[in-house]
Parts: sequence; C-alpha cells; structure tokens
Amino acid sequence: MDFSYSPRLAELRESAVELARKIAVYEDECEADNGLGPESRAALRRTVLDSGLQAMNAPVAWGGAGLSWVEQVTVEEELGTLTNGLWAAVWRPTAAALLACTPEQRERYLLPENRGERFGARAITEPDAGSDPRHIATVAERTLDGYRITGEKWFVTMGDVADYLIVLAIVRPDGAPTMFLVDKDAPGVRLVDTPRYTHNFAYEHPHFAFDHVKVGHDAVLGEVGFGLDLVQATFFEERVLVAARAVGAAERALRLASDWARERVQGGQPIIRHQLIQAMLADSAIDIAVNRMLVYRVAWEIDRGGDPRTLNAQVAMAKVSATEAAGRVVDRAVQIFGGRGYMRDNPVERLYRDTRVDRIWMGTSEVQRLMVADEIDKRGLSGLLHFSTAQAEEDAPHETRGPLMEGASR
Repeated sequence: MDFSYSPRLAELRESAVELARKIAVYEDECEADNGLGPESRAALRRTVLDSGLQAMNAPVAWGGAGLSWVEQVTVEEELGTLTNGLWAAVWRPTAAALLACTPEQRERYLLPENRGERFGARAITEPDAGSDPRHIATVAERTLDGYRITGEKWFVTMGDVADYLIVLAIVRPDGAPTMFLVDKDAPGVRLVDTPRYTHNFAYEHPHFAFDHVKVGHDAVLGEVGFGLDLVQATFFEERVLVAARAVGAAERALRLASDWARERVQGGQPIIRHQLIQAMLADSAIDIAVNRMLVYRVAWEIDRGGDPRTLNAQVAMAKVSATEAAGRVVDRAVQIFGGRGYMRDNPVERLYRDTRVDRIWMGTSEVQRLMVADEIDKRGLSGLLHFSTAQAEEDAPHETRGPLMEGASR
C-alpha cells in the first residue's frame, strides 16, 4: 500500500492551501458582521473561480473540476481549517441536481451554478421532520399544468444567497416524495425567519414558507416518487465532506494550541512541558491522525465502487468519528489557551462553535450509529473493518463517481 500523496494530489493540496489562505482574510469580517457584505462576496467568487476548484463534484464538461472522491477530500480538509463556515464559499451543486437534472434543467440551473452565476439551496428539513425526512408535511398537489406546493422548510443553509431552492414535497394524491426545483422569487415563496445560531456563519440558514406555489411539470427533479433517494444521495455526499472538513478544523486548532503552549510560560517553563498539557496535545494528534486515515480510506473505497449500502455505513462511521474527534480536539485547544481561548477573536473559540453543528446536520451522530449497527446486523463486519480486495486492472471502474452516486440514491 502507498499512503503518500501522488504528484497530482500534492499539487491539488497546495492549491487548496493557497485558496484557504486567501479566503481566511474574511474570517474577522464574518465574525464581526455575522456574514459577508456584497463586495466581499463578489471578491470571494472571483477568488474561487480563479482557483478552478468550484463545483468540485461536477464533470469538467459541465464546468466543474471533476475531482475524484480522494481528491475532493484532499481539498475539503484544507477548507475545513476556515472558521465561520467560509468553506461554503467554494460552492458545489447538490448531488441531487447532478444526478437527476434533465438537459433543460441543466442549462437553466446546473451549468450557471457551476459558473457561479446561480446558487441553489436544499429545502428538506421541517419542524416535525428532521432526521427522518419520511415525515415531511410539505405537499405538492397535482394540477392540470403542474403542481401547487404548500408547506414550510427550516434550516435552508445558504438560503439567503440562493436564487432557487430544491424542495422535497409529497405529491398528492400519489403520496410520492419528490424533489422540485423552485425559483426563490416565485409567487408564494416567503421568507419566514432568519434565526441566529451558535456560530457566526458566512451564510444564513433561513426558514421558508411555500404558500400554494405553482410550478410546472418541468420542475420535477428526477422522477415523481424518487425524492428520498435523491435526499439519501445528497446526504451521502455531504457526510463525506463534513468528515473531511472536521479533520482540517481539528488540525488548525491543534497547531494553534501547540504553538501557544510553546510560548506560554507558567511555573517557570513553557506549558508544553507540563505533563497534563502534553497529554492533551498527544491525544489530539492521535485523534487527527486516526481520523485522517479513516476519511481517506472511505474516500478511496468510494472511488473504487462497491455495495452502496456498505459504503453508506462506512461514510456514517467516518462522519461520527471525525466530527466527534474534532469536538474533543477543539475543546482541548480552548482549554490550553485558557481565558484567551474563550475570546471570539481567537480562531479556536470560533472553531469551538463552528464544529458543534457537525454532529447534528447531515444526520446526527445517533442516526449514523444506527446505520452502522444496521450494516453489522445485515451484512456483518467485514465491509466495515477490512480493506477491500485489489481489483484486476481490467475490472477496475473507470468512472467511479457516477455509478456510486446512482447506487447510493437507490
């Protein structure tokens, strides 16, 4: 086995490091203003386009970067070092849109998004449907010329900058969960509230209401009744990225804490020589090293293809492990800084707030554990604990992302 960066990955990583460095200059503005102004957003858009790392998950032919899963993880890990959710400035279309859009929808929504001219936001969660989207109450009534959507959606991340929403609704009278593409300025789409959260995020997570919003038949994303499959595929993708960014966030926190421990003198010597501080630093280094290996291993397995159900459980393992480890590492970093670690101008304090949500969104840690346990029950431990067997060269998949995501959506 070769665990070294290939020349391609090393170059990609350096590009991601440089991009993160350029984006990091906006951290203080984001913290002070709970977001970015129009000028900063426009400048960030140009920076991301110049990097060529926008739409990492989209094919090059569609204006994306066309990266493999290992390549995406390499980039996302570096973006995870950013505070205030600024990693979201490096936009990517939702997996549901990539998988299911028609040629016409691609021209209207997807290709402009890949160019940074349009932005979409997922509208899935509801007041009574969080971890289990099967309980959604938003409905789409069939009409002669399309559908009429009525309901409410919470936690629509990036809904403030999006100009269209991907809405999960139950088609009536069929009772079929279905995804719809809805322009945000369509009559009946109403902003209900923009809550404040623990973190000061680069973008908002508003609530929207849909009051008899009329859409045509061409607004259906994919097929009627396949909405939950597209939700699963989208969450699958996002969980991989959350895990990768958690590793990056943890490493930044540890680097800051270890540098401070060398400088801070108490009891006549730098605190890095105090055994209890040393234990926190060592445990943090172990947490990061172990989870980096896990996240990259899972990305490698995805690129190779395989049983989507086992891959789904592997991704759940990575999300639980990496996000909970990041919480431990960042908490220790705050402790090592002492009172200074509790000040908002310290990046470790911001990371402390930023990383907390990672154990909640895209599937809570508790739900992820159930997925892992279900895999153990139905297919055993081998797929979770052992590396897959090497494939013959002629049998190796040439296009890994497409087949995998199609499988994950079933």
